[in-house]
Amino acid sequence: MATDSVRAETTSEPGPVLSVVVPVFNEASTLEVCMGRVFASDCGVSFEVIAVDDGSSDGSLGILERCQQEHSGLQVLRHEHNQGKGAALRTAFAVANGQYVLVQDADLEYDPQDYRLLLSPLLDGRADVVYGSRFLGGAGRAHLYFNYLANRFLTTVSNVFTNLNLTDMETGYKVFRRDVAQRLDIRSPSFAVEPEMTAKAARMGARIFEVAISYNGRDYEEGKKIRWTDGLAGLWAILRFNLFPGRIERLQRPPPGTGPVSD
Repeated sequence: MATDSVRAETTSEPGPVLSVVVPVFNEASTLEVCMGRVFASDCGVSFEVIAVDDGSSDGSLGILERCQQEHSGLQVLRHEHNQGKGAALRTAFAVANGQYVLVQDADLEYDPQDYRLLLSPLLDGRADVVYGSRFLGGAGRAHLYFNYLANRFLTTVSNVFTNLNLTDMETGYKVFRRDVAQRLDIRSPSFAVEPEMTAKAARMGARIFEVAISYNGRDYEEGKKIRWTDGLAGLWAILRFNLFPGRIERLQRPPPGTGPVSD
């Protein structure tokens, strides 16, 4: 098991096509089922799974260690103290070996059977980033209405600054080319990482696709963690990372028709 200071190891063997990164904070009730679904997914490519326990206090780390004994493709990293989803993604992105990096929440809201849909625009070279939208008509449980309104508001404000026409900027299902993921230089420790990643990917000139996904949203009694304060943090992140983006280099892509980028 690795710590916060881990770095990717070089290897002469071909790496996986996909790295699935799983930020985990107090998800003991759903974690084992989630990991089982991830490893049972029929995504059609080789993959590794990188789980980051972000200082859980409910036994999530022990569950991950048991899962690691069952699945050789699982790497478990740990933060000694809770730092937030953005920090967990930063740790996982740094050690990802796959050509593409997919974010998988551990709460069963997102279905790993959608991996093929998410990967398709990347594998055929049309996209650099793919968002799984909960609002494009995929099957799913009815959303909490005020959460839905907050999501749409933040997506609209983000679109104004990025000049994108996303329907679901806040989605937990995002897939990146690895070089894009590792150049994001994530600063937001919390859920504000979603607008930060969007602002930076747009600034890079990344081709961002959306695909419809299924969604089984949970309510607060079932453990949903996001709060109204996260909405305020998200709004601040939209302003901060669009108005003061720092130095972000534009992506270099092959000419049209030459296929996907490979490292």
